[in-house]
Amino acid sequence: MSKNDQPINTNKKVTAYIDNLFSGVGASQQLFDLKEELVTNLKEKIIDIKSRGLDDEQAFKEAVISMGDLGGLVDDMRRIGQDTAKQRVYSSMTARISNAGIVAGVLLILFGMFTVTMLYFMKMEAEPVIGSSIFIVAGGAMLTYSILVRETRNKYGMNKIRAALYALSVGLILFSIFTAFVSRFATGEIFIAIGSLMVFSLPGIGLFLLLILTGTDRRK
Repeated sequence: MSKNDQPINTNKKVTAYIDNLFSGVGASQQLFDLKEELVTNLKEKIIDIKSRGLDDEQAFKEAVISMGDLGGLVDDMRRIGQDTAKQRVYSSMTARISNAGIVAGVLLILFGMFTVTMLYFMKMEAEPVIGSSIFIVAGGAMLTYSILVRETRNKYGMNKIRAALYALSVGLILFSIFTAFVSRFATGEIFIAIGSLMVFSLPGIGLFLLLILTGTDRRK
């Protein structure tokens, strides 16, 4: 086995271990969130242990031991899986938060678009016209987060931290476009606009690609 295959196999081993640990537990959004958190923690522990010179197999065993007894969590998730009332309350609360975020995000985007249009026809200077589009940046990031954490009939909602990182990446990309236009009209120099675009877009695109490449299957 090549060294390049080891991280992939370790990731599969970690996921299989967590899945097996909670086998027989009724599916729920809470269980999906917990399993994703445990997988992330276990992977981080393996990386930390490997930095001390242990191989993949030894690092995996040490990491599992360091997690301690997870029997209590399994029992809790089993009870939640059997309690449909709690599942409905949790899903309903998450859906309300997601709905509020989607509405707020769309309204911010529309407010930004209307303001930009209004100022343009008022024949304002380019800077305040472009500056008003900052609401579109904020709305785009909020809308991204709210859609991703939403549980649907076919998919579980994304982990909130991961969804926040997606929102950050989208926000950085939109902000890079915003700063590029502002810099262009404020200075009149195209190279400054390109520099502003580069500074914010590259981290945003890099983070977005990293999230896509390390994503987990959220299908029910």
